[in-house]
Amino acid sequence: MRRAPLLLILAAVCAVAHVVGVLTAAPLWRGAEVLSLALLLAYAVAAGLPAPRWAVPAALVPLLVDAVRTMPAEPGAGDFIWLVYGSIESGFDSTAGFDVAFAGSWAALVAVAVLLVAFRGRGRRRHLIAGAVAAAPVVGYAAVRVIDIGFAVAAGTRVESPGYYDQADVVSALVLAVLPPLALALAALVLAVLLAGRGRRLAAAGAALLAVLALPLLDAGMEAVPLPPSLDGTGLFAWYAIVPTRMLPQPVPALMAAVELAAYLLLVAGLTGANRAAPAVPAPAEAG
Repeated sequence: MRRAPLLLILAAVCAVAHVVGVLTAAPLWRGAEVLSLALLLAYAVAAGLPAPRWAVPAALVPLLVDAVRTMPAEPGAGDFIWLVYGSIESGFDSTAGFDVAFAGSWAALVAVAVLLVAFRGRGRRRHLIAGAVAAAPVVGYAAVRVIDIGFAVAAGTRVESPGYYDQADVVSALVLAVLPPLALALAALVLAVLLAGRGRRLAAAGAALLAVLALPLLDAGMEAVPLPPSLDGTGLFAWYAIVPTRMLPQPVPALMAAVELAAYLLLVAGLTGANRAAPAVPAPAEAG
């Protein structure tokens, strides 16, 4: 077997090992995600980098850094985190949701931005329409979630209580929380449009998967806003969306990890595919 396909297979195997470890909350090997991305970088170099040759390695670097930063803890070394809900006395942390959402999306957002710079151009009309249609439910979901929680806060604060929350503060915090995932989703869809216009359909599918990843990141960011859980009942992609069990305690995080790593595999495989030695020239824009 040639070296490049073997590296891609090994990267996929490590990705599966990482996902299984997340699903069971018991990592098969702590460095599985890091090794998967490192093998993916090695595959890209071995298979032949597209022009510009710096694009794919530069996009993978922040992903590797984030994988090292978020490497699972040693078995038995779990961290305990205190969750403090806001109130008049304790104050309201308006940036808590943004911090969580940004921490989960910054690496993918930087990677997408690098590829956007490298493969900028004009997309075909049908791809632009498809991208706009795909963006609508993501933006709509974020808007519905913010509005729903905002109304719930308004209804709850009509009765004076120690747990008073100012609606303006809450809505502002929620809007901040959805900004990083929305930026990731929209940037990923723009990248998908550009790659599809260059005939890189496999890579475009990987970019589109990153837009899907933004949905659970939206919920994660909004969950971090310090509010009572009773005020939030519309989350479709929150950690509890798929009921955890004793054997499989983290189904949603595992699904997120699977989607994310599959997106990177498709992106790199699609960008280093056929005709990789030549620059990816944009396809002519359709008339009209």
